[in-house]
Amino acid sequence: MGRPREHDETTRVALLDAAEALVAAGGPDAVSVRAVADAVGTSTRAVYSLFASKDGLLAALAQRAYELLTAAITRLPETDDPAADLVEAALTVFRPMAIEHPSLFRLAFLKAVPTLPLTSGTREASTVAFGLLCERFERLQAAGQLGAGRDVRGSAAVFNALCEGLATTELRVTGLLGPDPAAAWRDAFATLVAGFSTPGGG
Repeated sequence: MGRPREHDETTRVALLDAAEALVAAGGPDAVSVRAVADAVGTSTRAVYSLFASKDGLLAALAQRAYELLTAAITRLPETDDPAADLVEAALTVFRPMAIEHPSLFRLAFLKAVPTLPLTSGTREASTVAFGLLCERFERLQAAGQLGAGRDVRGSAAVFNALCEGLATTELRVTGLLGPDPAAAWRDAFATLVAGFSTPGGG
């Protein structure tokens, strides 16, 4: 019987899980090729085969953040109320990714490792996730709920910025968003999305 392959998708997922746990426990500096391999019970060769380096592994974690967003927004139903759908996207797509996977959020959105070179896969995953958000804004525009002077990409970028800001606040200071952070998110995004219907300021 030949030697089992070390570079299949199951091993890749296990290595990413281990790396995410290490970052969550000790920050990016806690990650090393050896530590991740040992956590999974495999060889460093498997890590190098799949990710090339520690930086490649961290970049793959950032990519995972965008992939989680893509999967979640793809599953999110579309109703006949595109404004309400956008509020739900903030609550059920972005917030769970950031709050349940804070290490991924910090790597992908807060640049926890400023010098980390992102891979083409990470950049592509980011583009896909943002594109799906833009599609939700296209529905808002088609429904006549995106005011004059506002464009889809710019509005999606503002939406994303509020997501990042609220997530950072919730992760940084417990209780700062009140006893029910989800309610604070909902109120903030209901206000933002309603404001998109007014004319933009150029």
